Amino acid sequence: MADLKVGSRGSIPAFMVMEVMRAAADREQAGDAVYHLEVGQPGTSAPKGVIEAAHRALDTDRIGYTVALGIPALRQAIADHYRSQYGVTVPASRIVVTTGSSGGFILSFLAAFDPGDRVALAAPGYPCYRHILNALDIVPVMMPAGAKERFQPTPALLEQAMRDGPIHGLIVASPSNPTGTMLDRAAFSELLDFCAQHSIRVISDEIYHGITYGMAATTAVELDPGAVVVNSFSKYFSMTGWRLGWLVVPEDLARPVECLAQNLFISPPTLSQRAAVAAFDCHDELQANLRRYAANRDLLLRELPKAGFGDLAPSDGAFYIYADVGDRTNDSQEFCARILRETGVAITPGLDFDGERGHRTVRFSFAGTTEEVAAAAEALKRWR
Repeated sequence: MADLKVGSRGSIPAFMVMEVMRAAADREQAGDAVYHLEVGQPGTSAPKGVIEAAHRALDTDRIGYTVALGIPALRQAIADHYRSQYGVTVPASRIVVTTGSSGGFILSFLAAFDPGDRVALAAPGYPCYRHILNALDIVPVMMPAGAKERFQPTPALLEQAMRDGPIHGLIVASPSNPTGTMLDRAAFSELLDFCAQHSIRVISDEIYHGITYGMAATTAVELDPGAVVVNSFSKYFSMTGWRLGWLVVPEDLARPVECLAQNLFISPPTLSQRAAVAAFDCHDELQANLRRYAANRDLLLRELPKAGFGDLAPSDGAFYIYADVGDRTNDSQEFCARILRETGVAITPGLDFDGERGHRTVRFSFAGTTEEVAAAAEALKRWR
């Protein structure tokens, strides 16, 4: 066995938030209280209409394979969503249903880029972007973004990155994980225009669209015909474990993505697809979730400074607050472990999101119940 080859692609780092979840689960198993502010998962289940549709499908459908691009009814429902939500006409032929947004990233990266291509992304950012790119032998080019850039990519940051070599792609997320910051329409348009001028393919992560506070989200579909949009049923639609997402692909990537999907995934989960058609008729329930996120956000923005967390990124959307804790620690992993151990509050160290600077940052998620968020805030204030 010692002589058998082990591939290098699996040597990517662990996803830190999953490690925090495991430590929190160990504490719960020991009978101690845990307040979950670590994971970006809605505290609610799928909407009632989705669950009812799943029951009907189980009773009437054999739940076999579907075509690789997804069932026509769901692709059309997603296309209709773009017309009603954004006023944009997107043909269903450009919609690709995927196995979660994670499957969407794999398909879009493989279709748009070759090994050795350089893809830029802002730091702090979602760690799985760079881990997937590395596993595919695509080079992630990190662009440290600070408060003056609202932790988002800018043309100036891209120009700086291009000094070290060509940039073939850009990943942009608005709202962003972990900061919750957004690009307004003007800034997004300027960024995408720069990318078009320099033949940079944009991958726009829009999985937190629908979860915004006072600023409307702009979809890249409106601004760049060559962009790939990645979205998901996990966040706004509260369907994390259903493992269903979608892409909006430009015409030149439609067939490559289809061939890759056929070979890599066969088809997205059939039961989830049948049920998700109903998700677009559940906005009253989903808007109630949004009101709860807004209340949780307001609570933490008010109470975290009282607990010593005063340097906070703007939380324009998603359900995260990103805090600079450099005045309290240079080891965010140990800091978060100590908070969990001494208060039961589970939060995520910034190491996943921001490399070296991540030693001085942490992320709070407010996706759970207001009661849990309030209890966590009180525990942190006592701990201070």
